[in-house]
Amino acid sequence: MSAKGTVLKRVKQSRKANARNKHYKSLVKTVTKKVLNESKKEEANKSATKAFSAIDKAASKGIIHKKKAANQKAKISKHLNNIK
Repeated sequence: MSAKGTVLKRVKQSRKANARNKHYKSLVKTVTKKVLNESKKEEANKSATKAFSAIDKAASKGIIHKKKAANQKAKISKHLNNIK
């Protein structure tokens, strides 16, 4: 493979990875907002389960840092504990 071919392959790979990462980051933001906007305990718990799963998946793939994932999960847990 020529040098030009290698560069083109790297561009293609990085665009594909960028799209994948963007999808997971967007998903994490969406599910987090959904939980934080809930005011009913049972609805929030259902949403929180999905949010924790999405956050853990993104962290395990290295898309978000594990400490950022922990901070987001703590924020959600704090919200759940404050709901009456």
